[in-house]
Amino acid sequence: MSLFGNGLDAAVQKAFTRPAPKSAPAQMRYLVKQFKGTKTVAQMLRISQRTVERYVKDQIKKPRPDLAARLEREVKKRWQPQIRAQARQKAAATGGIVIDTRARIGYTAPIGTTDEDRLRHLTVALPPRYAARLFDAQEAGATEQQLQRIAAEALKEVYFQDNGRRAGQLEEVRFTDIEHLKFDL
Repeated sequence: MSLFGNGLDAAVQKAFTRPAPKSAPAQMRYLVKQFKGTKTVAQMLRISQRTVERYVKDQIKKPRPDLAARLEREVKKRWQPQIRAQARQKAAATGGIVIDTRARIGYTAPIGTTDEDRLRHLTVALPPRYAARLFDAQEAGATEQQLQRIAAEALKEVYFQDNGRRAGQLEEVRFTDIEHLKFDL
């Protein structure tokens, strides 16, 4: 998955009220319960149905590293869907989202301005409409570049233009070479 997608997921996961299952057998039991059978879980994880049954019965406790990563990713993707939806709704309606990034950021502006890209570390609270756009785009399967473009528009409006109070002629913000990216609700 993408840097932006993982960051948005991590921000939403902070709202969870209970921790997701940690052990492989508990994770496997959760997935079997969600999918109401071992066959679909086995297909999803690309393992045999018998292997899934062994995990459910605690006959196998320690998965291979690649299987452990897939298992954890699938459990976290499905854990507490109502809490996840509430957190997204709150961010999109009233709370907004905070972006903390260290990246090369520049802009296109009229001649005579210092528009050269430079490495910046920004922590900016984005308004709810941008949180809604980011979450909607993520759910619609947006690419990394599309999510990055939405974040760049948000930084342009909130950070560079200060919600319309300055830099009114700013045309486009370039948001590249991302070293660090973190979202918070």
